[in-house]
Amino acid sequence: MTVSELSLDGRLVGLRPATAGDLRKVETLLTALSLPTAGTQEWWPHFTLAEADGALVGLAGIERYADGILVRSVAVHPDWRGSGLGRALVESVLGEASRAGARDAYLLTTTAERYFPRLGFRVITREAVPVSVQQSVEFREACPATAIVMHRSLSS
Repeated sequence: MTVSELSLDGRLVGLRPATAGDLRKVETLLTALSLPTAGTQEWWPHFTLAEADGALVGLAGIERYADGILVRSVAVHPDWRGSGLGRALVESVLGEASRAGARDAYLLTTTAERYFPRLGFRVITREAVPVSVQQSVEFREACPATAIVMHRSLSS
């Protein structure tokens, strides 16, 4: 298991890939932050967790499709917001996806449309998202039709 350690706001946090034993605490954090848990088990190998002092303080995941990835479940415990942890998690999963050959990243949000442009995402229409990505549970069921859709190119 690859673990990277970061110092954010003078606090140490470790980033690591999720394991099957993490599912319950991940779903607990997502539920506490009013984020959907649908599809979590299916995409488990593509989640990155952030831990500090043995506690889960953040996570981000991706779903891989033929025409791009869907960034999902970006969650940061309220005590860690503003520390740079969200950025570190998103950059970690995007780096993994890029190294695996993904060229485009998409996401849906109902609460963070002002945050993600700082990470290079821009608002697009649902129709601009490839059909393969639109087949995700997030698009079909978990996120409402009013969710903002965003895109970021992963190509250099």
